[in-house]
Amino acid sequence: MNDDQIEQVRRFNRLVTRRIGVLSDDYLSRGRPLGEARLIFEIGASGGMGLGRLRNMLGLDSGYMSRLLRSLEAQEMIEVRRKPGDGRAREVVPTAKGRKEFAAYDSRSAKFARSMLSPLGEAQRERLVAAMAEIERLIRASFVTIADESPRSADGRWCREQYFAELARRFDGGFDTATGDPSDSADLLPPSGSFLVARLDGEPVGCGGLKTLDRETGEVKRVWTAASARGIGVAGRIMQRLEELAKEQGFARLRLDTNRSLTEAQALYRKLGYHEIGRYNDNPYAHHFFEKPL
Repeated sequence: MNDDQIEQVRRFNRLVTRRIGVLSDDYLSRGRPLGEARLIFEIGASGGMGLGRLRNMLGLDSGYMSRLLRSLEAQEMIEVRRKPGDGRAREVVPTAKGRKEFAAYDSRSAKFARSMLSPLGEAQRERLVAAMAEIERLIRASFVTIADESPRSADGRWCREQYFAELARRFDGGFDTATGDPSDSADLLPPSGSFLVARLDGEPVGCGGLKTLDRETGEVKRVWTAASARGIGVAGRIMQRLEELAKEQGFARLRLDTNRSLTEAQALYRKLGYHEIGRYNDNPYAHHFFEKPL
């Protein structure tokens, strides 16, 4: 990145905060700052949400979140209670008064959006909405984090389970982990392997693993992205990090295999510089084999 790019981002941020009323303590003329209003909206739209998930989704620290929640409780907008079935977790649910306030915010927010679009001509509206969609996609991508962790962690197991379930849906004849080169989680643990989990708003949305084939060759395994996070570059970032780990471990090349039905995966591998080679394993579900020198 360069200084001009950084300055453009700063100008954009200043413009948006001014235009949408972030600087006001009376957001959308309901007598509250944006922080409280946003909490009412998210809680009301979902009908209730776990406290941890809400905090992760909005990126709020615990102290600030607590102050906002106490204020909304005092206004009788929300109720913070123990989550059914898990006495250690808490959830936030809207009260009847809170649901009514959510409806008011929802209506005023739509009216405000119309006020932004109405001064523009139709062509300008289309350009603005298309630009907003692209900016939203790219900003969501910037929220994605990728961490090295055990494939046996709760999120690691969940991602691998989702990966196998998708293969079972998409492969002709399904997928059986007992015969499909399962790469037990031990293969993806240090020192012989690595495993990554990608998260968006604190929730797991992707994974990928690195397995040792021989002293000079690593193998990419279990690269998967949740449908909700596709199109924002998660798989590409996982692949990039796996290649960095492979270099750190001294591998001279990476290999991987894939099924003929996973056309988007094949396109990604080719885009990243992988070239097709002959079969190098006995995986019965693999039809395409790739390699990339590091």
